[in-house]
Amino acid sequence: MHYRRLGRTGLKVSEISLGAWITFGNQIAEESASRLIHTAYEQGINFFDNADVYAGGQAEIVMGKAIQDLPRHALVISSKVFWPTMPGPNGRGLSRKHIWESIHASLKRLQVDYLDLYFCHRYDPDTPIEEVVRTMNDLIHQGKILYWGTSEWEGSQVAQAIGIARQYGLIPPSMEQPQYNLLHRKRVELELSPLSKEYGLGLTTFSPLFQGVLSGKYNEGIPEGSRAAMENMAWMRDRITPERIEIVRKLTSIANELGITPSQLAIAWILHRKEISSVITGATRLEQLDENMGAAEAVNKLTEDVLDHIEQIIGNPAE
Repeated sequence: MHYRRLGRTGLKVSEISLGAWITFGNQIAEESASRLIHTAYEQGINFFDNADVYAGGQAEIVMGKAIQDLPRHALVISSKVFWPTMPGPNGRGLSRKHIWESIHASLKRLQVDYLDLYFCHRYDPDTPIEEVVRTMNDLIHQGKILYWGTSEWEGSQVAQAIGIARQYGLIPPSMEQPQYNLLHRKRVELELSPLSKEYGLGLTTFSPLFQGVLSGKYNEGIPEGSRAAMENMAWMRDRITPERIEIVRKLTSIANELGITPSQLAIAWILHRKEISSVITGATRLEQLDENMGAAEAVNKLTEDVLDHIEQIIGNPAE
């Protein structure tokens, strides 16, 4: 396993990490999740990503139980705040009140004294950014979190938060967590990568397989038992368009020529960009985890000719 700095911070995170979205507390049993976490740790993964809203808080509970026999100092644990997790008008957003109540709830569910990373899960138009920055600054000084960041914020919003922090001598966001993959690239490459270079922002990207589409498993339709076949996944089925499947088929051919899987190609393509601190992967089985881990070595197969061929297939991010 290779480790990369989280932006310009001194924190080292595994370049491939394991996330809890959709799977933990929902798609897989608690025992399976625990096995995945322990196997990932044994293979060098130190960054485990979560959020208070995943599976209604159950994902944090499952992860919290799983990490109890692992050394806390060796783990980088994250969570997020924004989406509704409590009743009432203040049960969501990024107000000081909701952040304060959410962080304590997350710490309790995860059974930890602090979070290494804490993300603002979305931008909150109803809360001044200064209030958000000051609240996160306070949580760091209180030892409840070590670094804070954003997730799916626009580049201008992140820049504003950094500017406010600098203006008032507060701790700025250290990282942003955007969706980034071969089918979804524009915001990262045109907005966030320049911010990463200018301010040292770490990028911990999610959905490297575009919810499984880039794995190639939907190339011939939606298999029974797959995630897209689940009743509550209509939003995902909408993403499986003929145009995207045609792109994935071409990418699958490249992967076959290189002797790797389509999933490994998709993850390796992200890893070849040095501004990416970590690629957050998901898995429901140990075989998937092992396959994802193989992407680290697959990066070496992405020659300039291969990368150019991929660009020809996926097109310009500005388009």
